[in-house]
Amino acid sequence: MTEKIQFDTVIIGGGAAGFFGAIHYKRERPDDRVVILEQSGQLLSKVKISGGGRCNVTHASFDPKILVSNYPRGSRELLGPFHQFGPNETVSFFEELDVKIKTESDGRMFPVSDSSDSIIGALLTEASRLGIEIHISTKVQNIIYDKEINLFNIGTSKSSYLTHKCLFAAGSSYTCWKLLEKLGVGIVDPVPSLFTFNIDDKSLHGLAGISVADAKVTVSHGKLQSSGPVLITHWGLSGPAILKMSAFGARIFHGCDYRFPLQVDWLPHTFFPTYDDFKQIAPKKQISFCPFESLPARLWLWFLQKSSIHIEKRYADLSKIEYHSLYQLVKSTDFEVNGKSTFKEEFVTAGGVDLREVDFKKFEHKQVKGLFLAGEILNIDGVTGGYNFQAAWTGGFMAAKAMAVVSNH
Repeated sequence: MTEKIQFDTVIIGGGAAGFFGAIHYKRERPDDRVVILEQSGQLLSKVKISGGGRCNVTHASFDPKILVSNYPRGSRELLGPFHQFGPNETVSFFEELDVKIKTESDGRMFPVSDSSDSIIGALLTEASRLGIEIHISTKVQNIIYDKEINLFNIGTSKSSYLTHKCLFAAGSSYTCWKLLEKLGVGIVDPVPSLFTFNIDDKSLHGLAGISVADAKVTVSHGKLQSSGPVLITHWGLSGPAILKMSAFGARIFHGCDYRFPLQVDWLPHTFFPTYDDFKQIAPKKQISFCPFESLPARLWLWFLQKSSIHIEKRYADLSKIEYHSLYQLVKSTDFEVNGKSTFKEEFVTAGGVDLREVDFKKFEHKQVKGLFLAGEILNIDGVTGGYNFQAAWTGGFMAAKAMAVVSNH
């Protein structure tokens, strides 16, 4: 017979939102019995790999109105919560736990140690200090909800956990979405977000590793645009501009099976001289000399090759046809995207619990009372890992505060 254990609060998911929720709840109600259930054998696994193992804790975007613009889904819902708990509060929380946070030039924020272990260690130590129970390798198999007495019976292979308050923070979990559907919770079908573009162009292989700091990418049929750094890879294109576009166009790209035309303007903010002026840039110099400081030399030579311009030709000898071919390539290189690749080891989805069903003052489901939700289990996602973590920290905090004022009976 399965053992039944009563808890004041059960947290499903041992990730960022789950730990944050458990810690803040326990700080409010230190005498309550709280447990985190993690189906795998590893806690905070996404924190571990994020930012290349450095953990992109949050982003230095301290105005909530600007911050929410980085969420393709969830921007309206997160505006109020970010006024209560945003990047400033996140930084303060970790610094209280002796984890100093630094800001990099692009706004991403990391622990000074440049190691995700600093964040993981701080969360685990604080959870232990507060007496939060952690059950790993504990997969939730079913949930029975008694609406009359507002009681959840959460079944696992080992035990049944009884509670009046449950926080679902299991990330992008198909298993948990199915369990929630059985409780009557609406789920928006998930599709991938934050991915790189595969381009089958062998001529790009020699450019792998080249980055252009400020390019503009456009997908004409979807009227999508994105600007920022673009990185050329062995398989196609990556970088912040590509990832941002993948997030905002997640459903459009899914709908066309990740096959679509893409245009790149490599110099969106630089004046490109007219034909006559271009010839006078350095009349006697070979055109292999690149006049634009922001363009890598290897990329410039690629443009010349694609335009059938001999690298030993002088600027003064450039024909109008050659000029227009070069101009077209620099200002609008056409690519055919024919697939996607996961960004590093980070997998983010667009989809999850329907946001219309959630009270974002509490992060509680409107119909299933006592059911709280935070993190990527919701249909919320940001344009980089740091934004996704901030949504998780904020959701965990808001849910904890709301759960702390709910009676355990």
